[in-house]
Amino acid sequence: MRAVILAAGEGKRMHPITLTRPKPLIPIGGRPILEHLIISLEKAGLKRITIVIGYQAEKVRQYFGNGEKWEVRIEYVLQKEQLGTAHAILQAHPYIKDDEFLVLNGDVMFSDEDLREFINGEPPMMGLSEGDERDVGIVIAEEGEVKRIIEKPRGKIGGLINAGIYLLDREIFEYACRISPSPRGEYELTDALQILVDKGGRKLGWRRIKRWFNLTYPWDILKVNQNLLEEIGEENLGKVEEGAHIKGKVKIGRGTRVRAGSYIEGPAIIGEECDIGPNSYVRPFTSIGDGCHIGTFCEVKNSVIMKGTKIPHHNYVGDSIIGENCNLGAGTKIANLRLDKKNVVIDEVETGLRKLGAIIGDKVETGINVSIDVGTLIGPDTFIGPGVMVAGKIEPGSRIV
Repeated sequence: MRAVILAAGEGKRMHPITLTRPKPLIPIGGRPILEHLIISLEKAGLKRITIVIGYQAEKVRQYFGNGEKWEVRIEYVLQKEQLGTAHAILQAHPYIKDDEFLVLNGDVMFSDEDLREFINGEPPMMGLSEGDERDVGIVIAEEGEVKRIIEKPRGKIGGLINAGIYLLDREIFEYACRISPSPRGEYELTDALQILVDKGGRKLGWRRIKRWFNLTYPWDILKVNQNLLEEIGEENLGKVEEGAHIKGKVKIGRGTRVRAGSYIEGPAIIGEECDIGPNSYVRPFTSIGDGCHIGTFCEVKNSVIMKGTKIPHHNYVGDSIIGENCNLGAGTKIANLRLDKKNVVIDEVETGLRKLGAIIGDKVETGINVSIDVGTLIGPDTFIGPGVMVAGKIEPGSRIV
């Protein structure tokens, strides 16, 4: 069976992280979202994969190539205009010769066990789950049959959540050609499926997905990262000096040096060619990408640090996401708890989190003794001068002195 992955969208609600990369390439738990999905597909026995790409398409091609590294065969379809999921399926139509095929959103992750069970079902069928109704499609379903699909409803209405996975056959192309743009101006696959339901000739089945991760906002990266790190094993491919301490499940990549006096508390992942310490503290649920430096008297907790970033002297980073090739000047601190102890609100969106630091894009530099307030968004290529206090939303390319 062929798997078609829809990975063309930008993911605007993931700004500033997606200003410099497509959403499926956001690294979580040591590898991009889309890589987690491809690994699960391969384990489930699906080795023929078509990826629909669009926004920053070349970065996806460069990372995955023909799929040989993952023992799958990947081909690409370009969606020049991102006009919705049904439009994406129609772009892939000429390449899909199979009677049955699997369709998955490229910004979600599933277990290989769920995938194996799902592909043994009878098309047409969609995967449903339970959870927070925020900014997702809601499905009203009876035993074994979908009755109504509501794309991103306003307010809570009850029902199950559309998990972004579909087992379809070629009949879907007929319905995808008949739909009108949604209020968002997009051609939605769910609208095509609703036509199938309303027609009444065939029932649209569903199957419950037990384990899936959906990402809408940047802070969702931290929640998914925590879940993924819970499942890692211990591995040390680097060098841990005498006097450094490793506690719990920690993965250390090849070429990484953990210097004396450092304390790493798992679950945590440290990538390849990193320099940790001396006398640094890496706390649980931290993912550190390749080529990073966490230096003297630095503390990093429950954060995702992307490749090439330097946090070298007397820094605190808690509950934060920091993009690639950033450099925090000595004494830069990130606050992660409001003084009134209320949940953090970012850009008028309630995060549901009591502790949340900063979301920082790629190539951000700070001078010495910079203070970054709770829930700050910092766009890529920003420079913040010595001793500055920043808060709120900082636009890309800003110079703050």
